[in-house]
Order: sequence, then structure tokens, then C-alpha cells
Amino acid sequence: MSSDDTEVYARQQFGGRTGFGKAPALLVIDFVNGFHDPEILGGGNIAEAVITTRPLLDFFRSRGLPVVFTRIVYAEDGSDASLWSEKLQRLQTLTERAYESQVVDALAPRPGEIIVRKTQASAFFGTPLAANLFRRGVDTLVVTGCTTSGCVRASVIDAMSLNYRTVVATDCVGDRALGPHHANLFDMGQKYSDLLTAAEIIEALS
Repeated sequence: MSSDDTEVYARQQFGGRTGFGKAPALLVIDFVNGFHDPEILGGGNIAEAVITTRPLLDFFRSRGLPVVFTRIVYAEDGSDASLWSEKLQRLQTLTERAYESQVVDALAPRPGEIIVRKTQASAFFGTPLAANLFRRGVDTLVVTGCTTSGCVRASVIDAMSLNYRTVVATDCVGDRALGPHHANLFDMGQKYSDLLTAAEIIEALS
């Protein structure tokens, strides 16, 4: 972003912070094999974001804080295919048993951790995520995952719309192209979330 661009946001009082509440949860969006592999749906800085997410995941687990994973999962017979998956037909290969749809081994869910299956970009749309967070008293979401410009952004906007304090871990989100990654991080930070690195989040919650 140019200085002229950022000056407009500052003058109009964008970029405020909401901070952390009392009950954070970690949301790990679509870090599955298909998005990790640049030959399938991945590329860019997604692989690096997976690596950086591991210490943050370990921290949440060590504190007994809620951890939620999302996966895009379509029916084997295509019966729940959406307009989104019609536009991006490769999404329809992400079925329950497909290798591409499994969470990467480095971040494999543990028993008791929530796995939300979705057919749209947002982790909230048509899923039980909000109900699960409400039951656990969560008021803050720390967001990791991919892609920054797609499912991360859609989930962050819905989280803000539902009045969750939302913090995007900037080095734990990735996209298949760096231009959309950086542009959407900037925009989310101005309008919908706080932006902190994984190390800064761990320090703030310690």
C-alpha cells in the first residue's frame, strides 16, 4: 500500500483495535493437504504458514483453550455441490475421505477438538461453529489458515458480524499468491480484525 492509501484510512479513523476478551479460541481454517500442495489448491506462502501455526497451536493446547479446525467437505455424489464449487470445480474433490480434504499431519486434530465441515468460504455459514463457540463461552477468535483472501477473510468478516473479538495471526495465514495475501491482511486489519504475529499473540495471552 502506498502512503497516500494508508493516509486515507488513518484520516477516516480506520484501523482501531478490539483487543482480546476473556475467553479466546483458536480457529484453524482449511489447513488441509489440498491447500498445502501447490499442485492441487495451494502455493504461495501456505506451507510456511502451516509451520508457523504449530507453536501457536501447541500454546493453545497447553493452556487447555478451545481449538477448532475447518475442512471443506462435499458429498461423494456431488449432491450438496454449491454455486461456489461450480465456479471452482476442484473444490468438489474435497470429500470426507479424500486425502486432499484431511488436515495436514503437522497440525492433526486431537480428540476433543472441534472439526467443522463446510461447503462455503466462511467457517460460520451453514455450520454449527457459532453454537459451539457460544457453548464454550468464547468471546475472542485467533484466526489462522488459508486462504487469506478467501476462507480466512470470509470467516473473519462473519466473526466480526457476530461480535467476536477477532485477531488474525499474520504469519499463520497464507494464500496461493502474495498480492491478495498482503492486500487482504491490510484490509482486514483496517476494518474487521486486529493483526498480530503468533509470537505477539502468545505473549499477550501468557
